[in-house]
Amino acid sequence: MESMQVIREVLGWSTALNLAVLILATAVLAVAGAPIKRLHARMFGLSENDLSRAYFQYLAQYKIAVLAFNLVPYLALRIVG
Repeated sequence: MESMQVIREVLGWSTALNLAVLILATAVLAVAGAPIKRLHARMFGLSENDLSRAYFQYLAQYKIAVLAFNLVPYLALRIVG
């Protein structure tokens, strides 16, 4: 059962770190969104409106991935063991 504890700890830290990255990315886009949009619009030839949609989609998909691949398995292992 030692290996289950290690897996549980890895998933717990992975969840915490991924949530920190998600919060940081959200905060950066909220605070400095305009300059970032201008830079990315020039780099990739997209409109700022398209970039807003892409940022939202990125954050939503990242959140779903963290929940599905980190938090849910962590909680399942906490319940079982």
